Amino acid sequence: MKHAVIQRKLGKVDRALDKAIDTAVMPGAVVLASSRREGELLEHASVRGLAVARPERIPMARETIFDLASLTKVMATTTLMMGLVSEGSIALDDPVAKHLAHFGERDKEEVTIRHLLTHSSGLKPWRAFHEALLERERKKGDQLIGTPEAKRWVIESICRSALVHEPGTAAVYGDLDMIVLGALIEAVVGKPLEEVCEERVFRPFGMTKTGFAPLAEAEAPDALRRGFAATENCPWRGRILWGEVHDPNASVMGGVAGHAGLFAPADDVLRFGQTLLDVWHGRSDALSRETLEEFATRQNLPENSDWALGWDTPSEGASSTGSHFSRNSIGHLGFTGTSLWIDLEADCVVVMLTNRIHLVAKKSRFTLRAEIHDLIREAFSA
Repeated sequence: MKHAVIQRKLGKVDRALDKAIDTAVMPGAVVLASSRREGELLEHASVRGLAVARPERIPMARETIFDLASLTKVMATTTLMMGLVSEGSIALDDPVAKHLAHFGERDKEEVTIRHLLTHSSGLKPWRAFHEALLERERKKGDQLIGTPEAKRWVIESICRSALVHEPGTAAVYGDLDMIVLGALIEAVVGKPLEEVCEERVFRPFGMTKTGFAPLAEAEAPDALRRGFAATENCPWRGRILWGEVHDPNASVMGGVAGHAGLFAPADDVLRFGQTLLDVWHGRSDALSRETLEEFATRQNLPENSDWALGWDTPSEGASSTGSHFSRNSIGHLGFTGTSLWIDLEADCVVVMLTNRIHLVAKKSRFTLRAEIHDLIREAFSA
């Protein structure tokens, strides 16, 4: 009887997604969730709508691969940082300049790794590096975008920039902190970021379909793209992005960066979340439980900031988590319409991957996430 009630309540998730698709909030979605309750594993899957609406219509599938956007920050960069801290290769209060010497220019000697992970470093949150590189290409006639030279130029530009506020005095979410951390990881480990992720996260966690820049060539045959969800009709690239990274700065860096560039299907994202839950509850040693606890703790940089280390936590009042995720939860959102939230206390993970920016005229606040989270948690609690 209990399972029948749960399934009936979970039917509301499909109906909410169908309504969002019918009202052009997004073309399609894959939602996966799991929760352990009294020793029993409860699971849910919703697959709705279209993965691609143009240049052809392709139905969404559970196996569809999404541009995860800023989920890269936690699934790749933050998780690698956890490992490096745990093994003693770095310390959270190390100055960034200890590992990237030229970062210390222009009074940034006091910026620490902890500041970068809490978005309180004082770096400008975003810069249009793609526009600057496009202008350089027009003037010089050279191909720069997507080259190693462009990646070096972006990182050096950030490292040599001035701060916009004193470290630790404000938390301003942005991409530049994580771009620097991606470069720091490469410097410490001595390997490209994509190789370190494969060796230390994707392979050990069983994430077999996760990776960076799967279709780097814009001219790749459409047959290779059909397993991917499409994203925006990009104004500066002049095409629908389908199997290539949406984020402009990740794109100019060759599709591999600490802030964006990761692609994966929902099952791999769910597996990632379940692995962290298994570590937390003593079912796995894939990571250090002590380090995960430290990274999941709000840092109060500055006071009352919602940021843990790399991870967001539920905000007071209106939150994308909805009403039922405990304060002891961690998660992140991605601009392309992706999200991952993990309730460490309730042993629950919800993955919501959508293509909300694909041919959708209105860019809403996308409050659908909170609604879906509430419906799933209420069903699992029935």
